[in-house]
Amino acid sequence: MKRERKAEIATVIILAGALTVVAARRGGWQIPVVLRPSTPSTPQDTVYRMLDAARDGNVGAYLSCYTAEMESSLRQIVKEKGENALGGYIRSFNASIKGVAIQEPQAIGDNEVRERVEFVYGDRNEAQTYYLRRTGAEWRIERLENTQGVPTVLPYGSPVVE
Repeated sequence: MKRERKAEIATVIILAGALTVVAARRGGWQIPVVLRPSTPSTPQDTVYRMLDAARDGNVGAYLSCYTAEMESSLRQIVKEKGENALGGYIRSFNASIKGVAIQEPQAIGDNEVRERVEFVYGDRNEAQTYYLRRTGAEWRIERLENTQGVPTVLPYGSPVVE
């Protein structure tokens, strides 16, 4: 078989494989978890994952971002009021957030960090300090400090005049 013929056959096989993958993905197929590259989570990833779960009202994913007393308290709420109640609450709370700024985490122990998270709302900014603990390969929110108002020069969405 000539070299050009081999190249044609290889091209057809590669294109057929690519089309098969595209068709499978459109049909809902996903790469199995064992084949996905694993990246260690960061404390910031955990906060963003928690906010994504809150936006979607995904109580299971939301709870998986917490540990210790925070997780126990949230699970107790689910037990008393139901998953739908907590899902609705976290979804409505998250709906008013316009933006989030997370500072670099500061180590306060071997497996614990503190990070300041600032929430931007339409009419104000609020900052909260999150304490996260590493459990295995994941960071989880262990506790929070009280929310503090942050002075803003221009509220979110204000027109800027030069």
